[in-house]
Amino acid sequence: MEIIFLGTSAGLPTKERNTQSTVLSLEPFLSEFWLFDAGEAVQHQILHTRIKLGKLRRIFITHMHGDHIFGLPGLLSSRSFQGGENKPLTLYGPAGIREFIETTLKLSESRLNYPLEVVEVEDGDIYIEDEITINIHLLAHGIPSYGYRLEFPSSPGRLLQEKLQAEGIMPGPIYRDFKMQDTVEYEGMIYHTQDYRADEVPGKIVTFFGDTMPNRNEDLLAVNADVIVHESTYLEGDHLLSHQYHHSHIADVIGLAERNQVKLTLINHVSNRYHQLDVAELEEAIRLANPDFNFKIAHDFMTVSID
Repeated sequence: MEIIFLGTSAGLPTKERNTQSTVLSLEPFLSEFWLFDAGEAVQHQILHTRIKLGKLRRIFITHMHGDHIFGLPGLLSSRSFQGGENKPLTLYGPAGIREFIETTLKLSESRLNYPLEVVEVEDGDIYIEDEITINIHLLAHGIPSYGYRLEFPSSPGRLLQEKLQAEGIMPGPIYRDFKMQDTVEYEGMIYHTQDYRADEVPGKIVTFFGDTMPNRNEDLLAVNADVIVHESTYLEGDHLLSHQYHHSHIADVIGLAERNQVKLTLINHVSNRYHQLDVAELEEAIRLANPDFNFKIAHDFMTVSID
């Protein structure tokens, strides 16, 4: 699986960075894409990637600010003509997202040729889609802003072939039975297959945060996560200033990741006042000051493997 950043700027686009849009590629777990937020010109950004709108199956909107939703009507319309015909799409978002979509499509006389389901979420909602558990919690941003925690199912442990061979069971079709069945009969003996498989591999936990200042629900979303995607509008300076605008400072993000044992933090929604050279210099300074903080500051079209 991969996370693909299509827009990483806060509030306004820059010459280097578009507004907020992030894609989760679920391959090989599922042959589809999930989109988190749809900033202006998201469909233009997609044209520079291998993302196919026909495989876009779910969209998650964190909140109703324009830099997170202004690209949505165009994207929904274009999907009709780019492989989406008759392919259902589900969209999750805060109260008001249904009215926004219905109004813009109606006034522009746009018609979709596929089923669109709109789900307006609330704090504490839990959905299970394709064996992925989606936990949703309200953040603190002045208007309702949500985080989405994705918990993937565990996978079976590998077959301990060396242990089977020590029992005199050589490679062949019988190995498939040891992978698929609870017990196997071989040459008159009954084998319990769990004794010949390694422990299950825990499923990944990936969390996408909407804009927020520090709050208690962040910990529910971040605890023990393999990857979090979190805003850091402010990369330096007085961290209290960021809170006046209901945003996060890099110090807030570091604290969140450390106390929740997050394995990798991907930072986006960086203020448009920072140019790419500024970001590179600040990233190095943050790394030197916090050597145990495993992070990357995302730029447009950065792709990060979750596996």
